Amino acid sequence: MDTVANEISNKEIIIQLINFAIKYRKIMQNYLDETGVYQAQHRLLMEISKNPNASQNDIAVSMDVSAATVAVSLKKLEKRGYIKRVMVEEDNRINNITITEKGNKVVKQSKQIFASADQKVFKGFTNEEKNTLSVLLHKLNMNLAGMEAEIKPENDGK
Repeated sequence: MDTVANEISNKEIIIQLINFAIKYRKIMQNYLDETGVYQAQHRLLMEISKNPNASQNDIAVSMDVSAATVAVSLKKLEKRGYIKRVMVEEDNRINNITITEKGNKVVKQSKQIFASADQKVFKGFTNEEKNTLSVLLHKLNMNLAGMEAEIKPENDGK
């Protein structure tokens, strides 16, 4: 009987985690719409701000997406004035991506939005509760990493 109760409990926890992630993403997208940058482009802009002068390939690797996916979003960001491509003198096939002042304004605004949302999400939590939650989520992530490692070799071709 313990196994059945345990399975139900595990399932309920997973459902809660999924529901949290869905709600959080929906709320954050609503907040971030104020910036005028679409979700995929927003993630890319934040990555560029963390890694100034990275190449398109470097960005793709750090975000774990294809270079083609990055290229499409970069083109849109460049067209709207959020980033610039600077050709590398040693190899004119490579462009370093730099963020413009307009892009920096979006990054700054986004960081403020994230900080405010983080405070709201953890309203009423003690430091001890946040530490406990962090340890538990770390354990869950380690378990998922183990599961991912088991299936990765089969799906290397994506």
